Amino acid sequence: MSSITPLVQSVDWLALAPPTLTAAVALVVLVADLFLPAARKPLLGWIATAGLALSALLLLPLLGGGRRTFCLPAHPDVCSYVADPFALVIQFLVLGGALLTALLSIDTVKDQGLPTGEYWFLLLSSAAGAALLPASRDLATLVIALEVASLPAFALVGLRRGDRLSSEAALKFFLSSVAATAVMLLGVSFLYAATGSLHLSRVAHALTALPDPRLATLASAGVALTLVGFAFKTAAAPFHFWVPDTYVGAPLPVAGYLSVVGKAVGFSGLILVTVQGFPSYADVWGPALAVLAALTMTVGNVAAVRQDPHRAHSAVRLLAWSSVGQAGYLLVPIAAAGYTRDPAHAIGSTVAYALMYAAVNLGAFAVAALVARTSPANRITDYRGLYARRPLAALALGFFLLCLAGLPPGIIGLFAKVTVFSVAVDAGLAWLAVIMAINVVIALYYYLKWTTVLFRGAEAVPGTAPAERQPPRAGIPAPLATAIALATVLGIVLSGAPQLVLRFASGALL
Repeated sequence: MSSITPLVQSVDWLALAPPTLTAAVALVVLVADLFLPAARKPLLGWIATAGLALSALLLLPLLGGGRRTFCLPAHPDVCSYVADPFALVIQFLVLGGALLTALLSIDTVKDQGLPTGEYWFLLLSSAAGAALLPASRDLATLVIALEVASLPAFALVGLRRGDRLSSEAALKFFLSSVAATAVMLLGVSFLYAATGSLHLSRVAHALTALPDPRLATLASAGVALTLVGFAFKTAAAPFHFWVPDTYVGAPLPVAGYLSVVGKAVGFSGLILVTVQGFPSYADVWGPALAVLAALTMTVGNVAAVRQDPHRAHSAVRLLAWSSVGQAGYLLVPIAAAGYTRDPAHAIGSTVAYALMYAAVNLGAFAVAALVARTSPANRITDYRGLYARRPLAALALGFFLLCLAGLPPGIIGLFAKVTVFSVAVDAGLAWLAVIMAINVVIALYYYLKWTTVLFRGAEAVPGTAPAERQPPRAGIPAPLATAIALATVLGIVLSGAPQLVLRFASGALL
């Protein structure tokens, strides 16, 4: 009697636990919002925060396990979901970033009158998709996870009803992301037609020996279109145009979330498709990503230098352009992976840099949210004399900016940049390393300029009322203070023991 291959797959629920719990808490918050009276709605924020913390703790049982699920019955090594070290590190970054965002959001939701249930449901839904993506190992799951992470983010950006900036930001973000998704889906369909599979490991194998030259042409077009789609998601130039206006129009916690978690999603997807899906096309995506990296860091840093400190929302715009420049640094090791025989080792530098960037950039947005409570325009000049008003907040922001610049005492920023630089040199990309060095010097100018503003005396801003020139001192809400403190402690610990992050740069995560 012949054996019958089972069609029903077993599911490893422990491997799926982090994104599944996040999604479940999102549904709990949405339903609870229907029954809670208005006075009790702030409780939803604490439920969401606790859910994110518990989801992050569920990563601990998965350490070192290499668990996988949704595998083909006849090929147990070909799976759609793999909880390997790469996935776990990015999931930790995503859930940790979402947790800090939740702490930033608790008072923002109340102060700005945002719809409570919708806000927390959208944030948790986006975090669930972001946590699913790094463990995805087929193109269909990758695209679905990317959209689950992105679609709620559109609504979060435009959640301030009646605010023109918010509506405009959401529209720009939506249109650019839809264009990216359309291009990516076209590329995925070409790859499926050429290879007959969506699993990354099988796509990689099929691309090495396509029997028909016409299929090879179709596959090349699919690879190019998929990379263009991810370039939109990572805000790589010239696909970065939506970033400044989106960050300015979004609530500040959402802008911080997009700058960290949104980038983690885009870069983890880009790493998976290039290193695991298209290794035979390294001669195509390697040079393309190297050019994108050089262009992105240059555009971001030059635009950041040109920001007018007296312009409304200039602080957020500077952080937005800074994040574009930082995206260029993050692209360098991925580009280098196309030139080395050990691409998995090269992408470890991107992961190490992303961990450093996530902690300090969210910390910078947390201090920006604090300043915005008394200076809604959030100009860079509003930070003048911050040390006299709030010394701890000024010291924290100065530390975050020095980390981003790569200067002591932000040792972790310096080590992360050196690691990325060395990967480029080892891969033979000396020209890219030179461009990166020039951009690091350019970035020093605006990071140090903003840092010095914190410790100067208060300045009268032309055209402002006297009450505006010296914002009144108000108490710091406990959740916001906790977020700033957590980011500061994490940055100090990493600067004191950079090997905690940089060990990811010395080992193969994939």
